[in-house]
Amino acid sequence: MVDAVLLSACRTAIGTARRGTLRDTSAFDLATVVVREAVLRSGLPPETIDDVVLGESLAGGGDIARYAALRAGLTHVPGLAHNRHCASGLASVATAAGSVRAGMDRVVVAGGTHSSSTAPVSRWRTPGTDDWQDPWMAPTHVPTPEAPNDDMGVLVGWNTARLAGLTREEMDAWALRSHARAVRAIDEGRFTEEIVPVKVTGRDGVTSVFDTDEHPRRDTSAERLAALKVLHPEIPGFSITAGNSSGVNDGAAAVVVAGSDVAAEHGIVPLATVRAWASVGVDPVETGLAPIAAIRKALGRAGIGVGEVDLFEVNEAFAAVAVATTRELGLDPERVNPFGSGCSLGHPIAMTGTRMVVTLAYELRRRGGGIAVAAMCAGGGMGSAVVLTV
Repeated sequence: MVDAVLLSACRTAIGTARRGTLRDTSAFDLATVVVREAVLRSGLPPETIDDVVLGESLAGGGDIARYAALRAGLTHVPGLAHNRHCASGLASVATAAGSVRAGMDRVVVAGGTHSSSTAPVSRWRTPGTDDWQDPWMAPTHVPTPEAPNDDMGVLVGWNTARLAGLTREEMDAWALRSHARAVRAIDEGRFTEEIVPVKVTGRDGVTSVFDTDEHPRRDTSAERLAALKVLHPEIPGFSITAGNSSGVNDGAAAVVVAGSDVAAEHGIVPLATVRAWASVGVDPVETGLAPIAAIRKALGRAGIGVGEVDLFEVNEAFAAVAVATTRELGLDPERVNPFGSGCSLGHPIAMTGTRMVVTLAYELRRRGGGIAVAAMCAGGGMGSAVVLTV
């Protein structure tokens, strides 16, 4: 069995939805940019690509992976749209790696694309009535008051904080650190190599190049975070705010996953090896704690101990998720989210998992090797993790 390796990796900069630079750039356009660039960076002839697998953000809006493949000139390549809620971008990498290791495919482009700015708004009719609800969120589980489908602030943020015994001060402090780390990473050029610039034409007709994450806030302070109102003041003790939650964002990311034999044949030095992956299910109330089990499962499959891992990124869907995971697994906080995460960089839903893989792969290469884990929760009581080695 060959290893599944990353031959290339790229992402767009992350935009702030509805008022940011990518507000008029669709998920389809973003996907096309990164798929085309990932293939170009790999150095492989386009005819060697077997499939494109993309996490999608359109909730039944068609096969966005096939759409991007066609627009990227990969007419002979089919496409698979993946939806594992927030973990869709990780699922695409795992699916590609699994197919490569099984010998079914030799080269697969995997990634995720999301445009909160342009995603269609769906309506649905309540069964047994003529009443229409707008907007409609596709369900991941049977809703309960403790685990609603349409309120991540309660489903993930508040439940995690409550179950893990986290204070607002702890979550705000983590969010503040996230912004500081993301801003420092931008200033140090940590993301420059992984970002593919996107040409954007504004409503004024002026074309510009978007190549820098715009969501991190340089003016964030403990005082500003403490002054924000909680999302549900009617719930006693509620501690989740916009400040200790992830952003609403736009972006796309892609990697080329291939067999180690393909890399050898073409003389390509891989960025990283996809060593192992795992997904888990938990009670929906415990959604924000799911990365804990996913990390343990993935590392167990890899035969790697938690203490051997050099870098973790635990997506900050809410700061509570990263704080709870770090505490429960006994992780060194300095090794967790060293360049920020959802609270600062933002969380373009279907992109984020792949974005984490891209960032970690480049950082491991800069360090001359090591082990990294990307992990995240996903709505409905799911968690996923991917282990990378260099």
